Amino acid sequence: MYQLVIILKGLNEVALMALLGQGALFILAGSRRDSNIVYSMLKTVTAPIMKVTRFIAPRFIVDQHIGFLALFFLLVIEAILIVIKIRLYLAAAAGG
Repeated sequence: MYQLVIILKGLNEVALMALLGQGALFILAGSRRDSNIVYSMLKTVTAPIMKVTRFIAPRFIVDQHIGFLALFFLLVIEAILIVIKIRLYLAAAAGG
């Protein structure tokens, strides 16, 4: 179980870094971001996260804010995984 949490935490961290990198390039590249190959790669990595966030989000949230909401969701998931990891570690340390 501990290894599963570590794997999920690692995948979540990759998604977080891809989303943050995409956000940084969104600001730095400006209107030419669509021709930037790195931005396109990061957009491909974060596309499933954005689709899930759009599915979960209420309809009154505009598409321009989905990135911020996805970042919030990933940060909440990261915090939950950290708590689970700590509890599993402490349970294993107390038992052994």
